[in-house]
Amino acid sequence: MRTPPSLLSLTIDKAVIHLSHISDLSHLPDHILLDLFLRTLKAGKLNEKVLKLFVATGKDEVLLLIRALNIKHILTPVLPTRCSEKF
Repeated sequence: MRTPPSLLSLTIDKAVIHLSHISDLSHLPDHILLDLFLRTLKAGKLNEKVLKLFVATGKDEVLLLIRALNIKHILTPVLPTRCSEKF
């Protein structure tokens, strides 16, 4: 017989689903933040906004994991809307 999931596990699973609506993760303990990041990757929910949310925490473990997995920010070029007469 399988043991039921813990309340923490259920909470992290729900957080992964609603991560785009969360504005700050810095208050989470390191082990929970790392678990949330790994589950976000596993669920395929990591996008630019979510990545910035994890980077903004400044937690060493998460930043090292991001570097180790070679995850980079997408740099979107900004084109000028108009050119001056000098060009």
